[in-house]
Amino acid sequence: MLATFAAALAPLGFSVPASAAAIETAQSSGRSVDAFYAATGGRPIWFGPTMADPSAATALIELLRSAEVDGLITSDYPIAALEEAVRELGAGDLNSIRRADRLFSNVFVRFASDQRRISPDGMIWVDRSLKPSETADQALLDAFASSESQRAYIAEMRWMNPIYMGLRDALSRGGHDAEEEKLLRLNLERARALPEPRGRYVIVNGSAARLAMFEGAREVDSMRVVVGKPAQATPMMAALIRYTSLNPYWNVPPDLTAERIAPNVVKEGLSYLQKKGYQVLSSWGDDARLIDPATVDWKAVAEGRDEIRVRQLPGPENAMGQMKFMFPNSQGVYLHDTPQKELLAEASRMFSGGCVRLEDAPRFARWLYGRDLQPSGAAPEQAVRLNDAVPVYITYLTAVPEGGKIAHYRDVYGRDRQALAERGVAGELVSR
Repeated sequence: MLATFAAALAPLGFSVPASAAAIETAQSSGRSVDAFYAATGGRPIWFGPTMADPSAATALIELLRSAEVDGLITSDYPIAALEEAVRELGAGDLNSIRRADRLFSNVFVRFASDQRRISPDGMIWVDRSLKPSETADQALLDAFASSESQRAYIAEMRWMNPIYMGLRDALSRGGHDAEEEKLLRLNLERARALPEPRGRYVIVNGSAARLAMFEGAREVDSMRVVVGKPAQATPMMAALIRYTSLNPYWNVPPDLTAERIAPNVVKEGLSYLQKKGYQVLSSWGDDARLIDPATVDWKAVAEGRDEIRVRQLPGPENAMGQMKFMFPNSQGVYLHDTPQKELLAEASRMFSGGCVRLEDAPRFARWLYGRDLQPSGAAPEQAVRLNDAVPVYITYLTAVPEGGKIAHYRDVYGRDRQALAERGVAGELVSR
């Protein structure tokens, strides 16, 4: 059943673990490794151009020795077989070198796959291509083989996000009490979902109420944001920003219509709607038509007995500001500008209905597009497509590496408390 993977290990006497997860991972990894070597003519990649540099191989062995830090089990990996393979290189036999090279590649892609395996924690994968477990092993080997330093690629775990690595380093150093260690492990689990440090991507941390722009492993800019109030928490999700809407409408959620708009109409009359730029539509469909607000029972809407669709026209009062950045999803979440800049000065920035309000939307747009975005006239909902969609990861990290230390943020949504309670007070936060 594990023919491909076992064939690579058999010459060195290693028995493959028989768990279902190990079987599935080993089978797929074996096929990927075979495809990689077929594409490269079988060229070894682990031991330098003269086959005499085992530094990358020994770095992998050291990582495997500390696999418990990743919530994995060290004994699941053939450390003794890998050490024996390195010792046998001294004989210079080409067949031994090729067997050892494939062995290291098989174990490496399995270890990386285990690290990337996401535990169910409420993350919504709007675009499933962003899910780490679906990253091709062959691409992983390509990145390793083409790196400037194979040893550094392994030792620094460059296939994982820098945030993951910072949390892992903190756990490796030890010295934490039991509660702190559980908190670090919980955040390490969430950090598994963050992307490999390649290309451009955005990370929004709901706990810190901050957005960061990344190019590879480097954070190039960041800004404050407003996230959802506890009753309307911003969800964790990964999606692709595909376009920006200039002069956007704001389609008001029904609960906010009842909470914020209808009471003001009851109090001030229909002039309130005109002053704020609100319109009433017949439905939520694309074919909705405008209806006369005088025909609406606003008291019933305020009391929650009736539900209507209200939208706000573009303009200085519009809650979306000048632009919104769209990654279409069924949760109706997006990043957007805001006219309420005063809220961004608050220490605790949880005021939205679930979307993310940006401190400086035009600056964010310049990073996305490489230019300023300006609407063509006053027409609403002007879509400006991104030539290359940019991933956005909305996460929830209450422990974050910053300047060589770990910064802590409040558990504003109670997700830490819930996750720890589900695992039990003395439960182990282990990813299996």
